[in-house]
Amino acid sequence: SLRYLLSNCHLIKAVFEEYTMNKNKREKEFYSIDVGDSTFIVLKRYQNLRPIGSGAQGIVCSAYDQLLERNVAIKKLSRPFQNQTHAKRAYRELVLMKYVNHKNIIGLLNVFTPQKSLEEFQDVYLVMELMDANLCQVIQMELDHERLSYLLYQMLCGIKHLHAAGIIHRDLKPSNIVVKSDCTLKILDFGLARTAATGLLMTPYVVTRYYRAPEVILGMGYQANVDIWSVGCILAEMVRHKILFPGRDYIDQWNKVIEQLGTPTQEFMLKLNQSVRTYVENRPRYAGYTFEKLFPDVLFPADSDHNKLKASQARDLLSKMLVIDASKRISVEEALKHPYINVWYDPAEVEAVSGSYLLIFLFPFFFSQPPPKIPDKQLEEREHTVEAWKELIYKEVYDWEEWNRNGVIRGQPSPLAQVQQ
Repeated sequence: SLRYLLSNCHLIKAVFEEYTMNKNKREKEFYSIDVGDSTFIVLKRYQNLRPIGSGAQGIVCSAYDQLLERNVAIKKLSRPFQNQTHAKRAYRELVLMKYVNHKNIIGLLNVFTPQKSLEEFQDVYLVMELMDANLCQVIQMELDHERLSYLLYQMLCGIKHLHAAGIIHRDLKPSNIVVKSDCTLKILDFGLARTAATGLLMTPYVVTRYYRAPEVILGMGYQANVDIWSVGCILAEMVRHKILFPGRDYIDQWNKVIEQLGTPTQEFMLKLNQSVRTYVENRPRYAGYTFEKLFPDVLFPADSDHNKLKASQARDLLSKMLVIDASKRISVEEALKHPYINVWYDPAEVEAVSGSYLLIFLFPFFFSQPPPKIPDKQLEEREHTVEAWKELIYKEVYDWEEWNRNGVIRGQPSPLAQVQQ
């Protein structure tokens, strides 16, 4: 009623003043800076922005976080709402990064938007750990067996955690694996490229597909060990210092695979759909090469006296990873137990999540929990309009701010709440 409204106008005024104050405060929290061809509007806590990379998903800068007193990487998602594909990819990246927490997966430190409402919403910024280099640079180096097997071990630990959380990466490649000078490794950009290929695609490369498994190339169904093929291609490249299957397109990619590994068996052919099988069966038949021929001892570093690591073990691991028929390919669990890898194996480390040493000490039960399951069970199948995707992403950004206010770490239940319980 009017009487009630008049009697409570001081409350309405207070609410309005607080809203205006928060709006003005929010506007003052951000500043604009040109980075290359793009304009970043970021929180003032992030200073000294420098471009360090760009790709289909966005532009990445290094910056100094004055609050955390550390260097970070800031990724501005590239035009996330230009179409349904970009919007879905942005949503998927944000959701997966929020809920996955492992020492060998790049950590999401912050997510924000400078816009103040859903109507204005157009930019998403992800703040992540900053690493020294990606694996493309490391591939050019001469590594001993210890470094080679330790890098592989960390890749497999990260992949195992993703698989346990119900995520198959599908697009592992050297450019989305990053390392530090102390040989620690982290996987990034995981699970973004859900392959919807049906049949043998002839489209030219938009992104690098040199590391994609035969079942992806041929439009087959796939399982978790699709990622093991990619690790095998990466290991081969680290040994050879050149790409193993550098196809120009999907068809050329398949030809490169069978020329080196040989035409697959009839048992495999029967798993293909009819049109793909007709094409594959009409290709020239190749015997392929032995792995001793593909990867002779001369390509490998000298055998290790300390950990008893040697070329024959690395070659054997390659032969179990680079298997065209996924049903006969090694699993991530089997790879972790392989003699070339298991010198590093530590069950606690395989499951280790990210977090400060203080929190791990105070709340060990929190950090030894099984991997979180992604709450959005329809993440793969979801199809929405751009506006609907936009609303979902805006909610995820808003929820992150709520998590920060409540002391929640990267999508897990608050340790303080657990102690209270």
